[in-house]
Amino acid sequence: MKTFVEDTSIVKKIWSTTDITLFIFAGASAEFALNKQVDWLYFTGRLPGDPIGRLFSTVKYAQYIIFKEEKEAIASIGKINAVHQNVESARGYKISDEGYQSVLYMLIYYSIVSFELFERRLTTEEKDDIVSTFARIGHHMQIHDLPFDYKEWKKKYEYQLAHNLQNSSFTGDLFKQYRKHLGAFRYFLLLDIQRILVSRQVNHLLDLGRPRLVQLLIPVYRLIRKYKWHKELIVMMVPTKFKEQVKAMDQR
Repeated sequence: MKTFVEDTSIVKKIWSTTDITLFIFAGASAEFALNKQVDWLYFTGRLPGDPIGRLFSTVKYAQYIIFKEEKEAIASIGKINAVHQNVESARGYKISDEGYQSVLYMLIYYSIVSFELFERRLTTEEKDDIVSTFARIGHHMQIHDLPFDYKEWKKKYEYQLAHNLQNSSFTGDLFKQYRKHLGAFRYFLLLDIQRILVSRQVNHLLDLGRPRLVQLLIPVYRLIRKYKWHKELIVMMVPTKFKEQVKAMDQR
């Protein structure tokens, strides 16, 4: 059975690992809050109403696309397109290519930095694989002008960081919602994880500052991971109602 992403792809290794996937979205949640087109998800009210639930919904869709048979994955992308088209129709105009591109670009970036934080440095070929995989997803989403290798993506991503981010009222409100739905301690961990992962530009716009506790714990956590003792710790780090969804994320 041919899957949308080849079994040998580094993308499957990255997105089959629960803690790496959670870190991808922890980092992306910071950058996404700065996106100039974040107002699109405020239009439906679903993002501010349940930001953590939206995260797990996005993870579920992403893993479905990456791990399922090719025809099923493409059909799933078609459903995502239909949802977006319905929102566009209700609002009266289309989401720009730049809006879609920025989401794909940040998933590429946080896939790379999160994997390298826990595992090892990626080769150029592996980075090219990550970029081309998300470009294929973007192609089926009818997104134009996407890079297909790491070198080209890096130029476009740096441009996007410089021109398509801003700290707006939506940014502040979204971080308030993160705190409300996570609680004080988990919110503290989220910010500290973001300090480790995000680019200098994102850190500057959010005024996150330097990493604190999590950076000190990463070497110990890497050791715990080698012996598979970390899985219960991961489950403890999310609100109770999402524990089963976290367990379901492990694709190995």
